[in-house]
Amino acid sequence: MQFTAAQIAQIINGKVEGDETVAVGSFGKIEEANAGQLSFLANPKYEDYIYTTGASIIIVNQDYQLKNAVGATLIRVADAYTAFATLLDAYQQIQQQQLTGIEQPSFVSASATLGEQVYIGAFAYVGEKAVIGKGSKIYPGAYIGNQVKIGDNTTIHPGVKIYHDCVIGHGVTIHAGTVIGGDGFGFAPLADGTLKKVPQIGNVVIEDAVEIGSNTTIDRATIGSTIIRKGAKIDNLVQIAHNVEVGNNTVIAAQTGVSGSTKIGKNVMIGGQAGIVGHIVIADGSKINAQSGVSKSMKLPNTAVTGSPAYDYTAALRSQAAARNLPQLEKRIKTLEDWLKNQENK
Repeated sequence: MQFTAAQIAQIINGKVEGDETVAVGSFGKIEEANAGQLSFLANPKYEDYIYTTGASIIIVNQDYQLKNAVGATLIRVADAYTAFATLLDAYQQIQQQQLTGIEQPSFVSASATLGEQVYIGAFAYVGEKAVIGKGSKIYPGAYIGNQVKIGDNTTIHPGVKIYHDCVIGHGVTIHAGTVIGGDGFGFAPLADGTLKKVPQIGNVVIEDAVEIGSNTTIDRATIGSTIIRKGAKIDNLVQIAHNVEVGNNTVIAAQTGVSGSTKIGKNVMIGGQAGIVGHIVIADGSKINAQSGVSKSMKLPNTAVTGSPAYDYTAALRSQAAARNLPQLEKRIKTLEDWLKNQENK
């Protein structure tokens, strides 16, 4: 599929500098792109490649100043990185629009409701009274349980499992191997030392424009709903326990674990391998550094923590700096002790 510079500029609201008719059919990194490919320059570290790249079209910031002539056609935009992401998204949507219909073998319950232009891949399962909105894509090997509701233009990648009664919004992307709505980890200890399973009768609600990475697990609530709010982005290999709530536009990096009934606010940033205990509150705009262990509520918005147990980020950096000076401090103390001893002897 070929696109001219003029067509691309229209999509990303850019201005063409050079040949508007030059066409590209694929993307390439600026340091290795060939003729017929499109690339972008956003990081100054790669600036030298703009003069040597084989790319036919390059997206650059509108205020970027050339030092030498370039062979490629430029498209100037307000933000090159954002424009490139927008273009990739448009390209992906065009590709996905070509997928429609129900492949065989697959199973779609007679009581399920499918919208227009839906795609169901081979070996997928769609349960009783499930609802799949228009333009949504269910890739091969996915499992959609009974009475699951999926909104419009949502993409469920291969091998995703969505258990019964869960609700997925519009424009959601769930990557391969993720499990939505498995039982929460609830067991009651009995007098004889055994553990009795507590039934998990709630569900998971994922609102619009959420993206969830591969092999992530989001457990259903014991009662009520585990909720992922609009615009949240969750990485691969993340564990979200029962009755957790993740706020709007919050981002959670890989291998993070969030224990049950914790409420995470909006616009929170959580680094990889962080661990968060249950039944606490994380305020809006909080930042949790990678590998931090959060054991109590963060009630003040827009604060940052690090360490395990996690504490104030700035104080932690001060402590680390002090710790690095301990060997030198020890020598100074030893010198002072020797001096005092000599004074006493005198």
